[in-house]
Amino acid sequence: MLPSSLKLSRAATATVARTVQLGLASFKPSSSTPYRLIHDGIIKGPNVNPVALQMIDYALSLAKSKKSDESHAQAMLVLEQCLSSQSSESQDVVTHNSKGMVLLAMSSLLSARGNYDDAMEKLQNIQDLVHSHLDVRVAAMEALTGINLEMGNDDTSSVLADKCLELLGKVDLKNSDEGSEVAIARAKAIKGLTELVQGNLESAEPFFQGFLDNKGCIGNAALTYGEFLHATRNFSLAKDIYQKVIQELEVHMGNFGNAEETLTTALNRAEQLFGSHHPKVGVVLTCLALMFQHKAKQEHSSSLLIQEGLYRRAIDLLKAPPLDLEVNRTMRSRMDIIALARGGYAETLCIQENRKREGEKMKRWAEATWRNRSLSLSEALKISDSSNRMPVVDARIVRAL
Repeated sequence: MLPSSLKLSRAATATVARTVQLGLASFKPSSSTPYRLIHDGIIKGPNVNPVALQMIDYALSLAKSKKSDESHAQAMLVLEQCLSSQSSESQDVVTHNSKGMVLLAMSSLLSARGNYDDAMEKLQNIQDLVHSHLDVRVAAMEALTGINLEMGNDDTSSVLADKCLELLGKVDLKNSDEGSEVAIARAKAIKGLTELVQGNLESAEPFFQGFLDNKGCIGNAALTYGEFLHATRNFSLAKDIYQKVIQELEVHMGNFGNAEETLTTALNRAEQLFGSHHPKVGVVLTCLALMFQHKAKQEHSSSLLIQEGLYRRAIDLLKAPPLDLEVNRTMRSRMDIIALARGGYAETLCIQENRKREGEKMKRWAEATWRNRSLSLSEALKISDSSNRMPVVDARIVRAL
């Protein structure tokens, strides 16, 4: 029987799966972002240019089909043509919504290739579209915040999250529609996440008040709320929230099954969407490796080859720096998960007498790299029911909370 923390490994899984399947949950907008705005009923038909939607769909499908430099360039060209076809003179809702969705799609393609600077520029341009739907502007600001969280720019992320909240002051909250309710919940959730990342649970709490009965608490906001509950050890309610997200995922991806099957499903989907060499795949592999390692300890079984294979592949995909390279404060992106993966791998090596020295060297590197303010690396690796410190892996921002 897995402990409650392992049962809740669906937290990491739901995060990963949500990232790779549904657009707005990955703060860097993924390939389905524009259509999520439409399909969720946030932007109605008359409020967006149907030709623009067709061009966006074609461009994203083109980029996804081959995942090559050529297909990426062709997709970007289609989107640039789509953007230029929108009138620069018009200041109406349809034009601004259409431009915003094209820019979200362009940011999606750029960020997926690791071109964060250009992706963030596209997202910042959306804030100039003052007549666009609130959800479009919140999605852009949310994505900006998320990219900076992934890059380790926590102070900048907090400022951006404040600006996201400021957008809410420009709408009539009493007469808000369903789309606005979702945007409001997401704006509050992203600010709460910036506090969670820094270990400020008390500061995060006000941003999640009323979420349980909030109709807008779906998708991205629900997932972040679940992480807050998980971090505060409200496991029962966290499990309910995660299950709510998983049920939506199962509509798109089929039944997940148990924790191991869930992670395997997420791994397959991540490889399909991002390609087998993407760092997001490394996050899922890290979670799988930690789960196998914990099960082996519980069952007193040996799965060293499986653990080692998963950790080695995860570390490679996460693009970890060499062990001999001194870690400095400028190295921020993905370092939480890299340290977690190397810390777990070090434990696997240290129990092998002939590889103990290698394991101890890796352990020292992981401990020196770990910068989480709310728990130590040893606490993060020690998964048990009795632990008062509980790590939550968020694949959207590649961080351990």
